[in-house]
Amino acid sequence: MRRAFLRYAGVVLVLVVLVSCTPDDDGEPPSSPRTATSSGQGEVDVVAQDLVAPWSMAFHEGTALISERDSARILELDRDGNAREVGRVVGVEPGGEGGLLGIAVHEGFLYAYGTGKNENWILRFELSGEAGSLALGASEMILDGISAAAIHNGGRIAFGPDGMLYATTGDAGNTDNAQDLDSFGGKILRMTADGNVPDDNPFPDSLIYSYGHRNPQGIAWALDGTMYASEFGQNTWDELNIIEAGGNYGWPEVEGTADQDEYIDPVQQWEPSEASPSGIAVTDDAIFIANLRGERLREVPLSDTSTSTEHFVGEYGRLRDVTATPDGELWFLTNNTDGRGDPEPDDDRVLSIDLD
Repeated sequence: MRRAFLRYAGVVLVLVVLVSCTPDDDGEPPSSPRTATSSGQGEVDVVAQDLVAPWSMAFHEGTALISERDSARILELDRDGNAREVGRVVGVEPGGEGGLLGIAVHEGFLYAYGTGKNENWILRFELSGEAGSLALGASEMILDGISAAAIHNGGRIAFGPDGMLYATTGDAGNTDNAQDLDSFGGKILRMTADGNVPDDNPFPDSLIYSYGHRNPQGIAWALDGTMYASEFGQNTWDELNIIEAGGNYGWPEVEGTADQDEYIDPVQQWEPSEASPSGIAVTDDAIFIANLRGERLREVPLSDTSTSTEHFVGEYGRLRDVTATPDGELWFLTNNTDGRGDPEPDDDRVLSIDLD
């Protein structure tokens, strides 16, 4: 059912015409009718299908794990793409954009970012068992008190090359949160695996690593340690940023490039109708960005982050996450069953292309 070939040769895809519609509060209108295009990139394999509002992917000893936003389920995939429930995260209260969001795996623990009653939090669970029989241990609260709302919950978590846990948070619909250093909202947070403040964080006794964010949902690192993050704009610009410790990224004072010394400008920006970027992955030579409203996989070369190439425009609908697998493939996750998409019979799916 899988293992495909992909070679990027600078082919620019045929653009689709998006149907005009009114954005919702997050700048993501319901998807337009899907238009197939010729990708020119070789075959795409279906890894798994029939998922319901999946949000994030991670790997534990080679086994793929997936979170489902509304069901609060953690699923594991076998080699044939069959999904098995590992467990459900208790305390998730899905609604709007909230629910069970990002997951990460570190040293035998599963970390989960979720929306509870009036707050977002990060829990961790010990993973036990072998592939095909994985189980979650008791939950342990790593961090609570993150601003939550029906919109702008952020939700991506990942361990950096420094061994620290990073989490993206949204402004929860309150733009003042993003510039408030006493609020976790509208930030990228950095903490130890136990949820403590690292000694070298940019603000004393604070988990805040960067601020001035609206709704960042993607973080990843290049081999040289450079940290990249994707961010939903409002009505003007979505962003790809290089994240610096202590950096102010401008929201709500600016959106996109500001050319003002007090704010860090994005390295690239796009109109929301062509982007709405969520999860990202960094390979040896490129950044890949999964786009929701834009319904495309965007490739940004590390050699020139001011340029990009679009793949699979309109072919698979909304894309929520993308990740490089341990065996050299690139997987991307559709998100057509989240209430804003136009699902096909087998949605949602994990799709695979080969980077070798």
